[in-house]
Amino acid sequence: MIVVTGATGNVGRALVGMLVAAGEDVTAVARGIGGGDVPAGVRAVAADLGEPESLVPALEGAKALFLLVAGEDPVGILERAAAAGVARVVLLSSQGVGTRPGVYAHAARFEAAVADSGLAFTVLRSSGMASNALAWAGPVREHRTAAAPFAEVGLPFVDPDDVAAVAAAVLREDGHDGATYVLTGPTATTPRQRAAAIAEAIGEPVRFVEQTREEASAQLARFMPPAVVEGTLAILGEPTEEERRVGGDVERVLGRPAAAFGAWAARHAGAFR
Repeated sequence: MIVVTGATGNVGRALVGMLVAAGEDVTAVARGIGGGDVPAGVRAVAADLGEPESLVPALEGAKALFLLVAGEDPVGILERAAAAGVARVVLLSSQGVGTRPGVYAHAARFEAAVADSGLAFTVLRSSGMASNALAWAGPVREHRTAAAPFAEVGLPFVDPDDVAAVAAAVLREDGHDGATYVLTGPTATTPRQRAAAIAEAIGEPVRFVEQTREEASAQLARFMPPAVVEGTLAILGEPTEEERRVGGDVERVLGRPAAAFGAWAARHAGAFR
């Protein structure tokens, strides 16, 4: 049995579906999750990564764990996983651990805890996800406008379904123990280009508005701590060479190219109409 935390999120929901399609027994974990949130036959357990003891019922009988960076006690989570008999952990982390470790210290602590756990492990460092564009869904629906800073700075955003597909492969296959994979899309796209891709997906013009750094900072500060806001803006506005680079790990694991942003936009066009 495989336990998927964050099972109602952009990656977790897709991962649950992929594992079920592959014939795996799955326990889906999230705060407030219920049976209506998962496919038939999947056990749903409400638990909070911030309270490791709450995970104990979900971990019973598990052989593998898909873990998000959430909460403040990764060691407590991993100790309970080991006690339940979990043999393999796949951690969804951030590319920023490698490129900006001072900013992404929280995720770095989770990576260190997983490496020190004594369990077989694989780390997935995701670049920015295509689903971040869902922040535009309301403005695009209401007045066909998308706003973002750094209009011409390109980054290789990754499709969350590709992250889920890599996670599914790593959870089920041998040969990935100890690996750290950096997951990106197949090309770098700018905010202006991503807005144009959404316009093409919905078949209507979308006006792109370039925000100032200050405007973007104020918007991000509504749901991010100050240090993460600054780190995010630094990546979006002044990315390092590594953050701009298109990686090959998605294709190496899956045997196919990573999906383009336009393909993600086409699948999610309904959110913007």
